[in-house]
Amino acid sequence: MNLNHLAIFRAVAQVGSITGGAAQLGISQSAVSRQLAEFEQRQGVLLFDRMPRGVRLTAPGRVLLDYADRLFSIEAQAEQALDDMRHRRQGRLAIGSSRTIAAYMLPRAFAAYRPANPGVELSLAVENTDTIEHKLLDGEIDIGFAEGVADDAALDYTVFAHDELVLIASPSHRLAGRSDVALDELQGEDVLMHETGSGTRAVTEQLLAERRLRLHPAMTLASTEALKQTVAAGVGLAFLSAQAIHMELAAGLLVQIRIRGGPFSRPLYRVLPRSSSSSPALRSFLETIGACFLPSAGSATMSGSRS
Repeated sequence: MNLNHLAIFRAVAQVGSITGGAAQLGISQSAVSRQLAEFEQRQGVLLFDRMPRGVRLTAPGRVLLDYADRLFSIEAQAEQALDDMRHRRQGRLAIGSSRTIAAYMLPRAFAAYRPANPGVELSLAVENTDTIEHKLLDGEIDIGFAEGVADDAALDYTVFAHDELVLIASPSHRLAGRSDVALDELQGEDVLMHETGSGTRAVTEQLLAERRLRLHPAMTLASTEALKQTVAAGVGLAFLSAQAIHMELAAGLLVQIRIRGGPFSRPLYRVLPRSSSSSPALRSFLETIGACFLPSAGSATMSGSRS
């Protein structure tokens, strides 16, 4: 069915005359008459009775008008939805983030983003870095935030901020009173870590490997809060983001142990599929991230290379 013919049919039906339909569409009366006749011939039914004054819908014409009204209503809704998305009046933005970034950094971006984009529904999946990358490649999320870089050329990794990894302990720990500690002194200590696949763990292991030190974790915990609470209870040490421990340090529940040769800075990445186009909601969110977190000079964009 030719949609142009259907639009002409609907316009004539709405005003009850070929002349009026032609005026509404801005085309000639002869063109409307010719195309209506062609439309009726193709459909094999008479859609209008031609009257001395105007036209009148036949029974098939009344059935078709009902479908035409619904079809063009859906078209108008589709156009409105796209316009709303174009102007960020509605839409959905699915985000995946590692725990540290999700808990201690993204809330600042959400607070800045929401007032300018009130119609955009935000969803946040908190996952480890490996899972975030898989969800990006599968199209389950629009943007990811990770603490490490994987070997996948289909993904772009752009530094959006920098973080510091710090060693934490209970105030009662034997190393708590030291002004600084060499990394090799940790060899005999119980060190707690995130699970394999965590960006924080990957960066910690890389940091230690660069200094020819390998620590077997005494305990593996999947939650930053669990790590903090366990260390505060006096069980071992842990490397965590400086972003995650402000409140515990202020309350005296944890202490930071200064590592000789530190501080240890790490880049944090926003991750996007290379082949995807950015929706207006995503472009606005990227602008918000850029305004909230200004990376230092020398930040880079990478495509699937382990750093």
